[in-house]
Amino acid sequence: MLPAPDPLQSRPVQARSDSALELRKALGQFATGVTVVTTRAADGSPVGLTVNSFTSVSLEPPLMLWCLGRDAASFDAFRLSERHLINVLAAEQLDIAKRFAARGGDKFAGVQWSATDTGLPRLAGCTAWFECAIRSRYEEGDHLILVGRIDSFEVVRGKPLIFHDSRFIAELTEAPLPRGLRAPLG
Repeated sequence: MLPAPDPLQSRPVQARSDSALELRKALGQFATGVTVVTTRAADGSPVGLTVNSFTSVSLEPPLMLWCLGRDAASFDAFRLSERHLINVLAAEQLDIAKRFAARGGDKFAGVQWSATDTGLPRLAGCTAWFECAIRSRYEEGDHLILVGRIDSFEVVRGKPLIFHDSRFIAELTEAPLPRGLRAPLG
């Protein structure tokens, strides 16, 4: 007798270059951390948005990149800014992730934040922060890729907020790496 099909397994989808929705679903299978990237608009007001398309590029020199959708309400503020701050969200910051992902409204109202020495908005309670100066911008497809040189950073540690399959995940089970793969903790 054959085992019952696993209801958690979806039917395989054959790759199709004409299906943006199916491609989005496939790309969503890669779990990422969640960040809020902040800067200041030309008038000095704080600007921020939730971003999961974020990655390290290089340790020497220290570089990071993230991707900004051309349809983002804050597109011009980030396109014109020379600096930004990447706030890595903790598991308990789900409401902040949702707030900064939504269109419209004052995203900073009711959110604890402070200005860095350079005036960038730094959200309280994050697991890490990276302040970057823009090194380069690349236009690709429907996004602007921003590469920043890390000028300063801080690590607080904590449980991360994860994004997978178009959902936020705040609870997860951790498993230690084998001893030979562990990085020393500072």
